[in-house]
Amino acid sequence: MDEKRVLLRHFLAALAYRTQKALRGAPADFGSFSAGQGVRTPAELVRHMTSVLGYALTFFVGGRYRPDPLPSLQAETLRFHEMLQDLAIHLEVGTSLMNDMTTERLIQGPFADAMTHTGQLALLRRLAGDPVAPENFVFAKIDPDRLGPDQTDPVSPDAMWPEAAKGWAPPTQK
Repeated sequence: MDEKRVLLRHFLAALAYRTQKALRGAPADFGSFSAGQGVRTPAELVRHMTSVLGYALTFFVGGRYRPDPLPSLQAETLRFHEMLQDLAIHLEVGTSLMNDMTTERLIQGPFADAMTHTGQLALLRRLAGDPVAPENFVFAKIDPDRLGPDQTDPVSPDAMWPEAAKGWAPPTQK
């Protein structure tokens, strides 16, 4: 695998990690949380993330990708992680890109778009009254072979978090 594809796989793994960071421990009803008119719910946002990554997949396999809504945030999240795994396989085996697509354009387009939406999930958690604990992502255990929902706990959570609920403490280290 060339260096650019190795980097793209790492980006997908970072996306998997950050998405699970935003979703881990969310309240059961978080998938339908509404921040207001015209704002996607978390379930809609994860479906959209899958859709933009499905668009990226079309540059490897052709066709179109428009996912139908699934019944829950959990189902949407599983499909999202399956999409990450599908893309990673095409990167690993060297599937050629079509239609003059480049690795750089994949990053600046659908990959960056999906990462932006991960940040929106974290913001929605805060708006829903259940903020996500901060951490230093430089030290996160990002593994390009770990693209599913089972992500590692934070390695470097912030010890000081003024917005935390009373009694909050960083997660224990594994």
